[in-house]
Formats: sequence, C-alpha cells, structure tokens
Amino acid sequence: MKKDILILGIESSCDETSVAVVKNGREVLSNVISTQIDIHKLYGGVVPEIASRNHVMNIDGVYKQALNEANVTIDDIDAIAVTYGAGLLGALIVGVNFAKALAYSTKKPLIAVNHIEGHIAANYIEHKQLEPPFACLIVSGGHTALVKMESYTERKLIGTTTDDAIGEAFDKVARECGLSYPGGPNVQKQAMLGEPCIKFTGMNFEKADNFNFSYSGLKTATINYIHNARQRGEEPNVQNICASFQAEAVSQVVKKSVSAIEKFNYKKLVLAGGVSANLHLREQMKAEAEKVGAEVFYPNLTLCTDNAAMIASAGYFNFIAGKSIVDPKTLVPTGNIAL
Repeated sequence: MKKDILILGIESSCDETSVAVVKNGREVLSNVISTQIDIHKLYGGVVPEIASRNHVMNIDGVYKQALNEANVTIDDIDAIAVTYGAGLLGALIVGVNFAKALAYSTKKPLIAVNHIEGHIAANYIEHKQLEPPFACLIVSGGHTALVKMESYTERKLIGTTTDDAIGEAFDKVARECGLSYPGGPNVQKQAMLGEPCIKFTGMNFEKADNFNFSYSGLKTATINYIHNARQRGEEPNVQNICASFQAEAVSQVVKKSVSAIEKFNYKKLVLAGGVSANLHLREQMKAEAEKVGAEVFYPNLTLCTDNAAMIASAGYFNFIAGKSIVDPKTLVPTGNIAL
C-alpha cells in the first residue's frame, strides 16, 4: 500500500452538501460545505424535498471546489467514501448516486459510510494521536447513544435512547420558545442569559441501573410548562426555561457517560454528533470526567456539524481494513441504520 492515502468524502444526509479530500484519515486537504440553513430557517426546520433539490444543484460545484482547494485531481484519489445512511432518503440519494457514478466511471473503490461512524471519526481529525479503545457519547438530532469503540472499525452499543434523542428535544423546546432554526444553538444562546431555576421532571432517569437515555419526559414537561404559563396569561421567561432545560438534558448524558467509563475502566471519553458542540455539555463532561481520571475529546465546531471530512476519515479506516468496500452498481441509500 502506498505511503499516503487520499480519500474523497461525500456527505448529503440532511441539509449540508459537502465534499472533502482527507489524507491518511487525519489531515484535511479540503472540506467544502454548502449549507442550506438560511433556506430552511424560513420553514422552521428542514424540508426534505427542498433539501434534495438543493443537493442536486450544489453537488457538482462543491465537488470541483473540493478538488481545487486540495490541489489534486480525481486521478490522485485512492478511494471514494460516501454517506449511505442514516438520514433523509431523498438527500442521501443525491450524494450516493453522485459517488456511485464517480466511482464507476473512474474505477475507484467505493466505501459506504454510516453517518454516525463519520461523526466519531471527526475526532481523529481533531486529535491526531487519538486511538481506540475509548467510550464515545453520540448526541445528535436522531441519536443519543453510548458505544465502546474497540477498534477504528468495530464498536459495541452499550446504551441508547428509549424514546426521543437529545437533539430532537432541543429542537422541539426551541420551537415552543419561539426560537428560530436551528434550535440547539439558539437554546444555548438563551441559556447563557438565564438561570437554571426550574425543575421540569420529577423522575431521575439518569439513576436507572443501565446506560440508556430518555428525553420524552423532559421534552414534554418543558413544553407543558410553557403552555401552562401562557394559559395563565403569563409570558414564560425563555432564558430561564432554556437554562433549566439544558441543565437537565446535559446532566443525564454526563452522569451516564461518566458511569460507563468508570464501569469499563476507560480513560478516554469522546463526544460526537451535532449536540457535542454544546458548550455546557463540554464543560460539564470535562469537569465530571476529570474527577474519575478520564480525558474528554471532542471536535471543533465545524467538524461537529455534518461535513464530508469526517466521512472521508471514517472511509479511510474502513479502506485500510478492507471493510465496507461496495459495488457502485448495487449500493442503496438507507434512511435508518442501526448503531
């Protein structure tokens, strides 16, 4: 195998069209992201049909820009990695079909990447010396889970959400508070101006004797608090609501994660997914992990959101392990994939 391996990554699972070139799984040569946030903000959330249409319009230009910024041609690329799931099916189809056509026409190997694998791999870009094994907390709009990363390509699920994901809860609370899309960052902004003085839930799910999560109760209790205040003719204090909701939401994942690394004797805890950008989560996780002698790792903010560099990184580790290499004529995008 040649000394340096260049992977072209393609990501289109939601509302970001992204193409990147990554060397040896760690060094980003380019990472072009065309976001649709301003478009979907008009509708209060992602509209799948609009997202798909914009992927079609953007992907070829993003691809050419990524090669240009990396100062390479497609001939220099060793393999193509693409997100084939999970995500919005129509959006995935655009990226997968583009990658299939590119791989078939250039005779490059095609690597099918699980979107969540990509979020975990973002940490390999940010932290050049990070290696498995470690525990990883995955927090996003669709996932809240704890996994044991036993190698770069092998993981074991040890806990997951029993109902709603933490990111979904953030988005729903943001909407009820009248905050614009995307909800998570706006809840954080309001929380920084408020006080966590409201107790929304009476049940301590984080004390359950397992590593599973639950956010349906917290989400519903927060929304009911807002509705009840308005029915009494009161204007809810959005800043205090956001601060209180965020504190409870973060407390659960922090306590569960720290319990997991203690039980399995890990000294490294990795955060992955869009919600890993939350500053309160980062601060609380670092403080509690330090108490048990563990170090916390997380990507920079750009790598927390959907991007193709993380897909290329995950693709690299699969490629050198000879895994997830697929026939471009038969790869099918999948909306839902088990962790």
